[in-house]
Amino acid sequence: MHIVAISAAGTHREHQLLEAHHSLRANVFFDRLGWDVHVVDGREADSFDKLGPAYILAVSSDNRVVGCARLLPALGPTMAENVFPSLLPGGRLHGHSAMIESSRFCVDTMLSNNRRPGSVHEATLTMFAGIIEWCLANGYTEIVTVTDLRFERILARVGWPLQRLGEPKKIGVTMAVAGTLPANAETFLRLRPSNYRSELTPLSQAA
Repeated sequence: MHIVAISAAGTHREHQLLEAHHSLRANVFFDRLGWDVHVVDGREADSFDKLGPAYILAVSSDNRVVGCARLLPALGPTMAENVFPSLLPGGRLHGHSAMIESSRFCVDTMLSNNRRPGSVHEATLTMFAGIIEWCLANGYTEIVTVTDLRFERILARVGWPLQRLGEPKKIGVTMAVAGTLPANAETFLRLRPSNYRSELTPLSQAA
């Protein structure tokens, strides 16, 4: 698999990949997790998709989208502050120009290959590396996100621990927490799988 970043779909392939990514989001967040999200014709989207985000996609060798994340500058509207303010101290996110928000992260967990019992799926590590590589290529050094405690444990397991901004709270059926993650070359090189490939920058070929 390899990483693709799309900010504005300009080709037929990019349109197809974005459509597939919205379908993956519906499958994961609505069908599997039962979140209260808006799904139309099998595709999940919300108001933040109208703000010109960058989408990081993990694409398999047979051109299927197997992982995705949405990135938006933290100085603009964010899910952390606008949707989940109860997870932030004083309900405010103190963003800066080098901070990006990652949201709608998901991976097709039905993939059976490239995973050993108890290990983190290769697609997840590929997505982590892709997000960091995009940040480095675009001048971002810090990522803010809202996630659940299960995913927080995955981040800690791979050596990319979340720095909590507040205490976890129950949001719907999920115990959620907001926090930040560093985006730097050292972390990228540590997390990327050995066969990592991307369409972003030469950094993906670094030793």
